[in-house]
Amino acid sequence: MNTSASKRAPLSEVIARLSALHPSRIDLDLERMQRLLERLDHPERKLPPVIHVAGTNGKGSTIAYLRAILEAAGLRVHTYTSPYLVRLNECFRLGRAGGGALVGDDELCGALEHCERANAGAPITIFEIETAAAFCLFARHQADVVLLEVGLGGRLDATNVVDTPLATVIAPVGMDHTEFLGDTLTKIAGEKAAIIKRNAPVICAEQPTEAMAVIEAQARRMHAPLVAAGQQWHVNVERGRLVYQDDRGLMDLAAPRLFGRHQFDNAGLAIAALRAIDAFKIDTAAFEAGIVNAEWPARMQRLASGALVDQAPSASEIWLDGGHNADGGRVVAAALGDLEERVPRPLVVIVGMMANKDAVAFLANFAGLTRHIIAVQIPDRDSAMRPDRLADAARRLGMRVEISDSVEAALRSLARLAYEVPPRILITGSLYLAGHVLSANGTAPG
Repeated sequence: MNTSASKRAPLSEVIARLSALHPSRIDLDLERMQRLLERLDHPERKLPPVIHVAGTNGKGSTIAYLRAILEAAGLRVHTYTSPYLVRLNECFRLGRAGGGALVGDDELCGALEHCERANAGAPITIFEIETAAAFCLFARHQADVVLLEVGLGGRLDATNVVDTPLATVIAPVGMDHTEFLGDTLTKIAGEKAAIIKRNAPVICAEQPTEAMAVIEAQARRMHAPLVAAGQQWHVNVERGRLVYQDDRGLMDLAAPRLFGRHQFDNAGLAIAALRAIDAFKIDTAAFEAGIVNAEWPARMQRLASGALVDQAPSASEIWLDGGHNADGGRVVAAALGDLEERVPRPLVVIVGMMANKDAVAFLANFAGLTRHIIAVQIPDRDSAMRPDRLADAARRLGMRVEISDSVEAALRSLARLAYEVPPRILITGSLYLAGHVLSANGTAPG
């Protein structure tokens, strides 16, 4: 990676060039990845110990808790997550003493161009070459652990080339990406469970019965010790605090900063994973500091200020969540229900989704909370769902719906209405929409 920084192309140009190497962003097949890694002299074999995380919902939040706890314990943590919200750099975090930092443009360009030269023009998806770049970066920088998030599925995901992880973690499995992973929970769970490796502990969130059966069977085949929610570990909310219990004892911890009952479950999964790994000796103070300080943008994130907030009705609440499937909508709706019990406000949902998502299944979660839906187009996404199709889905559920040109226009239209109580506004339906909102609001992740 010795390209001169002064001659290096801007990161956006490098990404555009690499995106042209394969006609599809998603094409699940490990052969291209294995070929490139061989040409790179197998950086995936030179990584610090890896915790590999799969699942449909909650992967990113679980990784945020894992990282925060490990850093609170004084460890250096590399992290690879996807997708990004505003900048590709968000996917790559390099561990350092005292806390990690996103990789800079210059170093990221260098890693991507190094992989580009090794690939020599062969077909490869942009995610595959980004993952190879992450392995190169993480192999070059010392750290105590790598947190590695599956991009899609597990079995054929570009990250599933690490043969001896420290542990594997499976967050809740649900229906999503059925065109790639299968049309039943059993099939989808099979794809996720394929990250389980021989003799490496697998830590599992609470799952639907059919998904759990698949995970248990794969764990037995791989002789992988299974640490499952509701069996080997339990997490509950008591008096507003997180209470975690396993065979090692009980911990009574402060509540997560991230909002929603589901975040207690995600935090519990992270705790269970770290307690199942013998290499780590983490004290209660580090667990609590990590749970309290973990941040993960666009997951029931309250937008308190910014350019978009200024356009909304005065004194309104604005919440942002990137949920985009039925289960994601369910946990967001539950969080909104908790808010409504505490401080009642009229709810408006501004929603934009990708065309391959089940809009009816997602929006059904909000039918009992609001009748006011505003459908918008996700900017700069050719595969976004048309607002009229989203509106049709809302009408099928008996919801009052209107179409707006943009999130900004929707907020301005709400500001012109006379509210007796300022509304609670949820912007949701896609991480791509969430990224646009954070950028437009001036609150992009740093």
